[in-house]
Amino acid sequence: MKSIAVDMDGVLADVYRQFIDMHFQETGEAIELKQLKGLTEKEAFPFLYKHVNTVGFFKNAPLIPGAKKALANLNAKYRLFIVSAATEFPLSLTEKQSWLNEHFPYIGWKQMVFCGSKEIIKTDIMIDDHFKNLDVFSGETYLFTQPHNELSPEGKHRRVNSWEAVEDILLHDASLAVKSEK
Repeated sequence: MKSIAVDMDGVLADVYRQFIDMHFQETGEAIELKQLKGLTEKEAFPFLYKHVNTVGFFKNAPLIPGAKKALANLNAKYRLFIVSAATEFPLSLTEKQSWLNEHFPYIGWKQMVFCGSKEIIKTDIMIDDHFKNLDVFSGETYLFTQPHNELSPEGKHRRVNSWEAVEDILLHDASLAVKSEK
């Protein structure tokens, strides 16, 4: 059975929505996603570090549409691991685990990998929104579209714009289904 590493922030958890909401609460300035295309998160959100270090930031992040259903389906067909570079923000460790337990109760603690660099991850497939994680990965890579990577060429990675697209590729593509049964 093939294994998959799935990133959290920007892939499962809608941290962009969280940043936009917190930015509005802090400044009264409304930001639209289309304004953020091509900007790094640091460029897009001047209070980024303040917000990610705020209690509740990770625990209260909304879900990316389609993530709950897609993960349940992938979990039934693959060895699924949620991989997050959570050690950069120490508050995030317990909040991320709590968030996963709430939204994905079928994901056990052995499937949660909180690390620093993702270069140690050795699954067959990785789904992430950051090139820094995908570029050092040796398996199949899927670039999950977010504003910071939307204008970048996907390079050696396959771009996916939604969880429905991920399901179409990894669950319904007959050529991949044959490979995963080997």
